[in-house]
Amino acid sequence: MQQSSPHSPVTTVQLNHTAVYARDRRLSADFLAAVLGVEVGAPFGPFLPVDLGNGVTLDYYELTDEPVQSQHYAFLVPDEQFDGMIARLEALGVTYYADPSHTEPGAINRLFGGRGAYFDDPSGHNMEIMTRPYARP
Repeated sequence: MQQSSPHSPVTTVQLNHTAVYARDRRLSADFLAAVLGVEVGAPFGPFLPVDLGNGVTLDYYELTDEPVQSQHYAFLVPDEQFDGMIARLEALGVTYYADPSHTEPGAINRLFGGRGAYFDDPSGHNMEIMTRPYARP
């Protein structure tokens, strides 16, 4: 799918950005960017964006007076970058799991002919990296 530029007409529905609530927006944005091997952008108002490289940003927003509700974020990643991401999690001392319930520590899954793992970010979000999209019925 071709990504639209800021000045070209949009011809399909595309996710552009979403807010990710965090206890510390800098800590959470830096963490995810380090694991995925992407960049944290310049602050944009109260948001700190992580550009995923496909026209989508995760805009980290700091919640200071209420708890952060855990969400799930899944990232389809290139197979050749998966091992590096696992290595970065290990270097950061972050436990990863083969399953979303976090019952299989230090293991990856091989769903749909790919590889995947789950891990928590600093705000408690359940993050997932996977090399193949899930087959949908």
